[in-house]
Amino acid sequence: MQLTAIFQKVPEGYIAFVEELPGANTQGTTLEEARSNLLEAIDLVLEANRMLAEESIQGMDVIRETLTVSG
Repeated sequence: MQLTAIFQKVPEGYIAFVEELPGANTQGTTLEEARSNLLEAIDLVLEANRMLAEESIQGMDVIRETLTVSG
């Protein structure tokens, strides 16, 4: 799976977000900092989504499997 990172130059540095992952957005004073912060934001969004999903299926009979997406 590949995601698309968008970086926009602003007076304070850069803002960044991932097109395919709502909520994964950040900023940085340099492009490198914005990239690093965006990777952390992706991890945090995925972790939060996993926790929410886990709460919503707690006590239910479900099947959990790894899914690989190719495009």
